[in-house]
Amino acid sequence: MQSLIQTTQPTFASQVDKLLLLEAEAIAKAADRLQPEQVNQAVDLMINCSGKVVLSGVGKSGIVARKIAATLTSVGVMAVFLHPVEALHGDLGIVATTDVVVVLSNSGETDELIAMLPCLKQRQVPLIALVGNVNSTLADEADVVLAATVDQEACPMNLAPTASTTVAIAIGDALAMTVTHAKGVTPEAFAVNHPAGRLGKRLTIKVSDLMHQGSEHPCISSEASWLEIVTSISQGGLGAVNVVNAQQQLLGIVTDGDLRRAMEKIRPVDLEQMKAEKIMTANPITAAPDQLAYDALQVMEDRPSQISVLPVVDPDDRCVGVLRLHDIAQAGLI
Repeated sequence: MQSLIQTTQPTFASQVDKLLLLEAEAIAKAADRLQPEQVNQAVDLMINCSGKVVLSGVGKSGIVARKIAATLTSVGVMAVFLHPVEALHGDLGIVATTDVVVVLSNSGETDELIAMLPCLKQRQVPLIALVGNVNSTLADEADVVLAATVDQEACPMNLAPTASTTVAIAIGDALAMTVTHAKGVTPEAFAVNHPAGRLGKRLTIKVSDLMHQGSEHPCISSEASWLEIVTSISQGGLGAVNVVNAQQQLLGIVTDGDLRRAMEKIRPVDLEQMKAEKIMTANPITAAPDQLAYDALQVMEDRPSQISVLPVVDPDDRCVGVLRLHDIAQAGLI
């Protein structure tokens, strides 16, 4: 059995490589087949759509249509999927005159789609056909035709939709991203629709959302003794304590490491003379409350020796909190 697996594996790998290249070539050819004026018109319709983009298709084309609708929605373009069978039984009610309809079909002759066309025409909505057969009924009835033609499917029998669906997805993605660029969608706007994902968190969670403030972050004066330093660090449980003046302006920070290194160097008899100003890191790297927590993470990590705690100061240099690397990790930003 082992020898059989070893014999057949290279054959499988070469077949997979061949099919990947076939589909890649199909996408490349599709780029050449697309008519620039048709593409421009399709993008223009989607950019200036005051309603929503309605996508429809049957079978594998329907799955692709759902995917394109999801991609458009994720970048802030209102889009929905309409199943043509359900459309003919009442769901056409979601199509408004302000909408743009995109219909996907490889053959361009799918019965359910053809039956839906008169209803769409009656609503006078622009119709974009993403179609494999540009000489089909669907193409003839459409306002814009985007050719998703392929020479052959990746299926050995040239039957199962494979290369054709790959090309349709690629064209749909290209349209969606072109619309995104034209609308000037920013990463921040993208994050609004992805609040739970890592990307969304990185673009929305601020330092103020994660920092320890108030009673959670005790501060000490520059004259604080080593016992006060130890007590404050223990009370806060943050591994550090900020050193401030009477106006609560930041002077420095004392971390567990600073305290440990100072105590290693000093004689026990001199502990009473060890003050915060002698062992603190003066003018430390800081974060601002309205700074993105992910940007603060970069500040912590992009340096020769990693920082695990950052003082947080407001525009007047008043110390308002502490941000830990641990807090950023817990929030799922790493």
